Amino acid sequence: MRIPILISAVFLSFRAASAQTSNGPTDVKAQKTYSEAVQALRIQRYFDALDKFKKANKQDGGHCSLCLTQVVSLASQVGDFKAADSASRDLIALAQTPAEAAKAHYQHGVLLLQQGSAKNKNDLFSEANEEFKTALSTDPKNTAWLYAQGLALARLKQDDSAKTSFQQVAELARAGSITRSRALRFAARPELARERMAPAFALTAAGGQRVSMDELEGKVVLLDFWATWCGPCREALPHMKRIAQKFAGQPLVILSISLDNDEQKWKAFVAQNEMTWLQYRDGGFEGPIAKLFDVRAIPHTFTIDSDGVLQEEKIGDASVEGKLKKLIVEARELQESRNPEPLSSK
Repeated sequence: MRIPILISAVFLSFRAASAQTSNGPTDVKAQKTYSEAVQALRIQRYFDALDKFKKANKQDGGHCSLCLTQVVSLASQVGDFKAADSASRDLIALAQTPAEAAKAHYQHGVLLLQQGSAKNKNDLFSEANEEFKTALSTDPKNTAWLYAQGLALARLKQDDSAKTSFQQVAELARAGSITRSRALRFAARPELARERMAPAFALTAAGGQRVSMDELEGKVVLLDFWATWCGPCREALPHMKRIAQKFAGQPLVILSISLDNDEQKWKAFVAQNEMTWLQYRDGGFEGPIAKLFDVRAIPHTFTIDSDGVLQEEKIGDASVEGKLKKLIVEARELQESRNPEPLSSK
């Protein structure tokens, strides 16, 4: 089961922090099993890796926090919530300092938020909120934890409290950061935090134009993940060019994100094929934008409405014009409602 996109960035940020602070196995047999688990993970044998991380923790007497962190991550990815929840609770029990305990409570909260989003269960959102409260009691100015709490409160439709959390994030976050822009957006409209929002990102496209997802509010966005080495992507190119021509001058932004490693080959291909819309090279499936959107196959498109909500996701050269046309009409109507024409005087 894929982690819902809205939660994935929060979840991945914790995994990165956990990897730096968690303790690995000390038992010799556990260390060997852990190495085998890492190798299985490297070749994408996820269930095998999950079993080996569990085994390594057992061989280590149940004290391997790094093993447990890996179990939480992998079990979440494969949809084994019971295993993930158990390992997450074990991490809380293993914490030896207030800081470690706070991080473990936060991780468990993110897991509950993920599952609550997948199952739409308020009790999971409530439990997640309590976990974030516990974490924040140790570090009340942690922006990641405040942001996650805002998501849980928004899911519980406690919009005033959610606004407060997001406003705190905006006050603490660096000026101009994507975290601050997304927090401000949710503080103004907490109902959006209940939607399947496109992840916040910012990049500099070819030609030097800065593109920020939250600064595109009011415009429909079509994200197109592709590569020059991808045959189906090349076959889909005429289709993308028709879309760019058909909707020219409309409130639509097309951003093609290449997974090419070779920058010069990419640039030459873009120029030769007159791909005049926004272009960006992410560098592969492990590129930051591809990982953010969980792209595992190309061509892969995401259609995003003028509020930043993901409306459609397609793999392959699929027709998207009908959806784009509808969303563009809605975007124009929204613009007109917010900026009505002044009454002419007679």
